[in-house]
Amino acid sequence: MRGVTGNNNKGRCAKCMTRVPYGTLIATIFCCAGVLTFLTCLYPAVRLTLRMFEDLFTYNLEWLNELQLAFIIVGSFMGLLAITLLIVGICSTGATRSKVYRGWKSRVGGRICSALCMAIVYVINLVWLAIACCLVVVVFVFHVWRGLCENSTDCVDLQQFHFMFPNGTDIKTLHICKKKKVFCTDTVLYAEPYYILSFAASIVVIISLLHYIMCLAANYTRIKDQEKFKDLQELQYLQDSEMGTLPKDRF
Repeated sequence: MRGVTGNNNKGRCAKCMTRVPYGTLIATIFCCAGVLTFLTCLYPAVRLTLRMFEDLFTYNLEWLNELQLAFIIVGSFMGLLAITLLIVGICSTGATRSKVYRGWKSRVGGRICSALCMAIVYVINLVWLAIACCLVVVVFVFHVWRGLCENSTDCVDLQQFHFMFPNGTDIKTLHICKKKKVFCTDTVLYAEPYYILSFAASIVVIISLLHYIMCLAANYTRIKDQEKFKDLQELQYLQDSEMGTLPKDRF
């Protein structure tokens, strides 16, 4: 009895293992980790940058005070998307697929859902590519500013970067002497590592979204071929039934 029970438990575990969408699960872990790191690192970096502009250049950027709400929306949307794609992957994997997509309508709905998810993920991937490109520019600028801070002794001259500031900016304010500590120590040296980590996290998110697209394409093909597999199983069953009804003398 113990042997039979052990075999049953092993059989159940094996069935459960075949129903796990490992590709989608790995992509979900990467996506959640990347988004969480991105939001955690980018928020303080942006806050430090905005404070620097307010203290040094007296820019009033009140419209960016809602940045925290924007980060919450982005995090919630990406988390909801990851959960939705994980559910789609579970429904399209192993024995679960044969139970969920039995009928013709369910298979059509599954293909439409997979195709729609692929389109959404593709568009979101383009958005994250744009974010990564912007972060490359920001990281490069902060790296240059850090070099200026390390090489200068008394003042930091940002006049060569005047094109990065709004029109009408006083050139004298770009020559930082008294508030060098605010610019270098309190902002640049702290914000640059955060921006670098945010860029790395955005790359992780892009990789996870590409992984999602591959998994969705594979699931779309499997759902499409589910009807063929079902027909083959029925044909095999009919052949076995016919062979079983034939008289043994014939063999």
